[in-house]
Amino acid sequence: MALENKLNIIDPTELARVEEILSKKKAILLFESGYLHMLKAGTVESLLEIHKYLFEEIYDFAGKIREVNISKGSFRFVPAMYLHAALESIEKMPQATIDEIIEKYVEMNIAHPFREGNGRSTRIWLDLILSQELRMVVDWSKVDKDDYLLAMERSPIKDVEVKHLLKAALTDRINDREVYMKGIDYSYYYEGYATYKADEIYSNKKRKMNIELVRLTSEYKEQLFEMLTEWKNDTCRSC
Repeated sequence: MALENKLNIIDPTELARVEEILSKKKAILLFESGYLHMLKAGTVESLLEIHKYLFEEIYDFAGKIREVNISKGSFRFVPAMYLHAALESIEKMPQATIDEIIEKYVEMNIAHPFREGNGRSTRIWLDLILSQELRMVVDWSKVDKDDYLLAMERSPIKDVEVKHLLKAALTDRINDREVYMKGIDYSYYYEGYATYKADEIYSNKKRKMNIELVRLTSEYKEQLFEMLTEWKNDTCRSC
């Protein structure tokens, strides 16, 4: 069963497809508009803003701290009743060095403050901290999916592996569009979203995307098309 969503999509596969299009589009606009770098790095509020920006067209809970308990496999994330206190503590963690920043990132992953979209939002949040504090970002295209997921799985006990992976992928190309676009694609790939490339969505000209729009059911096809058309027009006006 699909998560309850604004488009009333009930098929999980279709929801994943639409979610990838809409949230990737917003991830691109987050960078292109300059809004991302207006946020204060390392705060809970900035993470809420990132999550809201990415998912507000899809979920009512976008940008809202979850009120339900969630888990992944046998691992349970911070219980909802303790989540606000945990987030306050994480926000106060230092972020002056690469080790401190990754440790803060690991703790935020353990908190998992949202019902959906935690990894994608938090990786952008991590890069925002790195960019503002150290003038660096992670080149996610250099981070192997299996190595990363395994390192993150182990990170609540031992964060040495994830520190090694992320340090090895650091770059000073903090304003490089290509690095950011590839980073979005890899971030989504880690979570199983790999149908569309960020550049395909940005250009809105790829035939594959048009085919997928036609295939969307009549229940939400018109809404999706209007959203994409509106975004394209806004982008053109800003050119």
